[in-house]
Amino acid sequence: MSPCPPPATGHLVTAFSLAYAIGAPTIAMLTAGLERRRLLAIAIAGFSIANLLAALAPSYAELLIARLLLALSAASFMPAAGGYAAALGGPERRGRALSMVTNGLTLAIIAGVPLGVLVGESFGWRATFLSVAGLATLSLLGTLVGMPSQPPVSTAGLGGRWALAKRPDMMAILATSVLTVSATFTLYTYLGVFLADVAGIRPQGLALVLFGFGVASAAGTRLGGTAADHWGADNAVIVGGGLTAYPVLSLGAALEPARAMLVILPAIPLWGLASWGLMTAQQARLVALSPALAAVSLSLNSSAIYLGSATGAAIGALVIAHGGVDWLGWVAAAFGVAALLSVLASGRASPPRG
Repeated sequence: MSPCPPPATGHLVTAFSLAYAIGAPTIAMLTAGLERRRLLAIAIAGFSIANLLAALAPSYAELLIARLLLALSAASFMPAAGGYAAALGGPERRGRALSMVTNGLTLAIIAGVPLGVLVGESFGWRATFLSVAGLATLSLLGTLVGMPSQPPVSTAGLGGRWALAKRPDMMAILATSVLTVSATFTLYTYLGVFLADVAGIRPQGLALVLFGFGVASAAGTRLGGTAADHWGADNAVIVGGGLTAYPVLSLGAALEPARAMLVILPAIPLWGLASWGLMTAQQARLVALSPALAAVSLSLNSSAIYLGSATGAAIGALVIAHGGVDWLGWVAAAFGVAALLSVLASGRASPPRG
């Protein structure tokens, strides 16, 4: 099977994201009674197996099925990991504990995404999935050996969880997550195509750009958690939303490649810093609404995140098909402005901490 063209790649992202969005809250409810470390281990094992199936997929249809299994495995892991960290950190260190979980994800961006690009260019895309399957197996061993067991903390039934999901303050925070991630994935899904078209950056240069984005994202998750603990999660989200709404990437598309590179390359790390810092603070806002149901609220936020990534990838595919690559940045900026307006209109979900 040959590599997928950009719109087909976008459809894989959309399918993954929709499966994650539906699966995260459903799995959180079905697994509420499981011991947390056991749940994390099952999710990681499923993720490793799904990557192996993707590497061996003989056709696009089988690859799509493997991606759906990957989504369900990730949907099982991330909310449980967030709830595990929030319980360990306690109220005063909740933001920093959650940032550590998100930092694990951003470390994957720092190392995994650029390495994936290089491995895919050198050995083919199947080698990338095989590498991830091996790393997931190592993670499974680390989970079983190094993490203490943790009993379930949520005892609410389906009615209580549904009541939490439809609360206006919860829905307002989730709307901000959807819009923020839509802004990110409208462009990030097609960043390689965008940078090649606008700034003339090729795969080897793309790996370095993604590395810079990942380093900035890791710093953003840490700063977002610390800011949420010290100055309030709402304030951290407002600052992050303001930075993600700026249209510098869009303006660079109007320049010739040499000048566009000078504008776009410094903007990408700031974009990563702001967007990932904002999402860490978003998690702190959600946990503050109902600490006892942290796993449920974080699963809903995971759904919002992946609904946003599905939306962004789908909109990006439409933009490329009908408007051109140059318009991706403008559409992403429009989503960013909408996200900032949503958090400003939603009021304050949590008070600043001392």
